[in-house]
Amino acid sequence: MATIHFSTYNGLLKFHGDSGAIALSSVSPFSTASSPSPSSAAKPRLSRLRASLRRKSLTATRALPEETTISAQPEVMGDPTIALKKKAADVAPELKGTSIYLVGIKSSIKTQLAKLLAEALRYYFFDSDALVEEAAGGEASAKLFRETDGQGFRESEAEVLKQLSSIGRLVVCAGDGAVQSSTNLGFLRHGISIWIDVPLDIVARGLIVDLPSSQLSTSQSYSEVFAQLAALYEETRVGYATADANVSLQKVASQYGHDEFSAVTVEDLAMEVLKEIEKLTRVKKMMEEAGRPF
Repeated sequence: MATIHFSTYNGLLKFHGDSGAIALSSVSPFSTASSPSPSSAAKPRLSRLRASLRRKSLTATRALPEETTISAQPEVMGDPTIALKKKAADVAPELKGTSIYLVGIKSSIKTQLAKLLAEALRYYFFDSDALVEEAAGGEASAKLFRETDGQGFRESEAEVLKQLSSIGRLVVCAGDGAVQSSTNLGFLRHGISIWIDVPLDIVARGLIVDLPSSQLSTSQSYSEVFAQLAALYEETRVGYATADANVSLQKVASQYGHDEFSAVTVEDLAMEVLKEIEKLTRVKKMMEEAGRPF
């Protein structure tokens, strides 16, 4: 198990421990967007966030071998894990360390998918919402922070995305705030963004199931949770649509001939994400070749 910790130095996240596999610069070849500078009004809040990041060790783990080169695995008929590793081995060289950002309504499906992709590509996994919560002092503190200082919370989201965007070889499970401002969308352009489109009814049922037993008596009904998700979706779908590619659970189920969404595995989704990334890298390579002088 390799573990890395990061803190801030001169406003940038620095890694300690097993950091050899991470490139400190990873501006995506798919975009030339630059990182906007924070306004003077935002600086006090960003200073507090950075101070919090210094006090707390934000940790990511990966259960992977230390070497970073991916070797193609022998193909085993019917084994989705082997097939996924083989596809990752094909895609990784063309990625050249470019980070991947998964956007979409927060769900356990998206989180599991991000972790599996990170493992297959030998990347590091981060959840941007979890980093904001960690910097705020925990989930409860982050919730209070959001409710009492919405602008400050959004600035904290932007600060985390800014620092993650300066690092390569990451799979980032991006929060809803990542697509709700042009600033944050600009940070996503430093990598490849994929919209993971999961039906809202599945997300709503998952949220209710995942509630701790101590909250069941006071938890919201399915209809209330669904209504809140639908409202959030309306606010964020335009931002989701700016992603470089889209992977829809509904489309994947149809493609694989499944009558039920539950029959789609996280390996199925990961394979489709890798195929979309392969398409993007292929188009980029063709554009580069077309632009070369004879």
